[in-house]
Amino acid sequence: MLKLTLLALSLFLAATLLAQQSEQKPTSDASKPVMTGVKPDVPEAKAADVGSIDSILAALYDVISGPAGPRDWDRFNSLFIPEAHLIFTGKKPDGTPVHRALTPKEYQEHSGAFFLKEGFFENTIANKIDRFGQVAQVFSTYESRHEKGAKPFARGINSIQMLNDGKRWWIVSILWDSERPDNPIPEKYLK
Repeated sequence: MLKLTLLALSLFLAATLLAQQSEQKPTSDASKPVMTGVKPDVPEAKAADVGSIDSILAALYDVISGPAGPRDWDRFNSLFIPEAHLIFTGKKPDGTPVHRALTPKEYQEHSGAFFLKEGFFENTIANKIDRFGQVAQVFSTYESRHEKGAKPFARGINSIQMLNDGKRWWIVSILWDSERPDNPIPEKYLK
């Protein structure tokens, strides 16, 4: 009986709080994106980078590609929601599946050191885009090179999830796997 009384009291308090919140006038500024979780420290994106699915994909590949040297990390970070993750998956030499999840900042820290020493050029071979409302999922087949025009040293698929806040596109996550002898890229993702 006591448990039911406490449960009823909890439900009543929750309903009261929800009613009070719905009566309050919104305090958001209409000129700001309607995004929960976007923090002021996210660099402002170039409008040309985030205006469409194709443009944000092009910006993503462009910002990580280049000869040995630093990358424009402000531009990179401007493409992602603050809670974004970049997740590598693959297999160890013994065949054990592995994955590693990084925030954009952690990706910058880990890959930035590599990019300072090595050229890295990644381009898309084909994109399969599925969209529903404000959500998009892209299977982006890529090739990676150390020099422009060189033979690719790796290929794989980036699974890129995006959202549109009514003003621009944001990358929510990137999950990728590389092509291996036991994991060839299906023909449908090469067209």
